[in-house]
Amino acid sequence: MPETWTAVDDHITGLLLPADPALDAAQEAARAAGLPPISVSAAQGKFLHLLARIHGARRILEIGTLAGYSTIWLARALPDDGRLITLEFDPKHAEIARANIARAGVAGKVDIRVGRAIDALPALGPEGPFDLIFIDADKPSTIDYFRWALKLSRRGTVIVVDNVVREGKLVNPAGDQSAEAMHGFMAWLASETRVTATALQTVGAKGYDGFVVALVESPEV
Repeated sequence: MPETWTAVDDHITGLLLPADPALDAAQEAARAAGLPPISVSAAQGKFLHLLARIHGARRILEIGTLAGYSTIWLARALPDDGRLITLEFDPKHAEIARANIARAGVAGKVDIRVGRAIDALPALGPEGPFDLIFIDADKPSTIDYFRWALKLSRRGTVIVVDNVVREGKLVNPAGDQSAEAMHGFMAWLASETRVTATALQTVGAKGYDGFVVALVESPEV
């Protein structure tokens, strides 16, 4: 089945996502630098891009930059006066992302902040509220990130959390730290009354996983 998923993903990408030199170069730069191959797929990047455009997002927050691949997709969805803040723990990753983002021509819309996201988030109050927030960072901190996302939201903000299914280990984490984190996050999310949310399973070039999409009904505690 994984071969089929990947083949279908490649087919869809070939039909609906024309070759993009800037995005291809971003992925190649990540590979050359030895970064883990954990960025979103092309189809998933386009999904984030369309979601931001459909929502009319003007302020976007991304938690977890890596090489800036998803950052470019999101930044391209912004209007000329839009802004995206992306948080990255690793200075090496941030340096590669900065070059990739500049090559893609969206550096004027993107602010990369380096350091622990959990330390940077409390200072973002004046920058918000954000219209769309994408959480794709260390999984054990997901609940903390989501709590901060709520504080930085408005009614109608969309929050997307990546990698929640973990090849099906969400149901039975069996000692897998990231899966255990997502199992706990999903249980916590079920009781969070400030949002309405769903989760979708995905298969494709990135294997078997999934994401949460949440709509903020009220950011107030």
